[in-house]
Amino acid sequence: MPAPAVAVAIAQFAPSADSVANAQQIDRMADVAADRGAKLVVFPEYSSYFVDPFDQTLARHAQDVDGPFVAALHQSAQRTGAVIVAGLIETASNPGKVRNAVVAVGPGGVLAVYRKLHLYDAFGHRESDWVEAGEIAPPQTFEVGGLRWGLMTCYDLRFPEVARTLADAGVEGIVVPAAWVRGPLKEFQWQTLLAARAIENTVFVAAADHPPPLGVGASVLLDPQGVAIAGVGTGTDVAVGYVDPDAVDRVRRVNPALRLRRFEVIPRA
Repeated sequence: MPAPAVAVAIAQFAPSADSVANAQQIDRMADVAADRGAKLVVFPEYSSYFVDPFDQTLARHAQDVDGPFVAALHQSAQRTGAVIVAGLIETASNPGKVRNAVVAVGPGGVLAVYRKLHLYDAFGHRESDWVEAGEIAPPQTFEVGGLRWGLMTCYDLRFPEVARTLADAGVEGIVVPAAWVRGPLKEFQWQTLLAARAIENTVFVAAADHPPPLGVGASVLLDPQGVAIAGVGTGTDVAVGYVDPDAVDRVRRVNPALRLRRFEVIPRA
């Protein structure tokens, strides 16, 4: 008997410099997603706090994983019954910096925490001036609706090894909170890289971005062949798609690329 479809939501909004207001916005959008049956709701990178350009307020508004922002996510998850994934400005070991973290929070509490590995020192930006890179650690995964999902963030998309290590950890889906900054060809690159990560790893990809004017928007849920199931344009909105848990096995029977490959991912020193 086929496994039941799982509703997955991508929630696109522009986080502000008010952590309480951001948590309230997430709560409202989680309600919208849950009303449409979503069991997983994905929000952008930097959902807890965001300023452009970055400044010293980042460190002043950083929180621990057991702080009030994640507590608010937990309350939303308990009320809706959904797993909520969102970006967190986390307190770092260096007092002048923060960690760019992503948390997955379910009704029972925190399920996974990922600290961004590849900082956005590109296209004229220097995220590393303000953010401490995460340490190489075991893949962060969690389960929703019989599928195992893994966490990564924004600029990590440009490093296919991150998604491949998640595939090696047995995920059937990858969650990508992002603040994909606008610029020449950036919309094209966002869409292409998301599809590539889905196709080459034969997994679902759920990606949530900031809307314009900062981000490109175009938050999307992709199937294991890179086909869009649901998406948001350039506004603040929630899109829900229905994920078939059996699709990954079907695609991998036809395209066993993961099994046929002859290389493994090894961390650099």
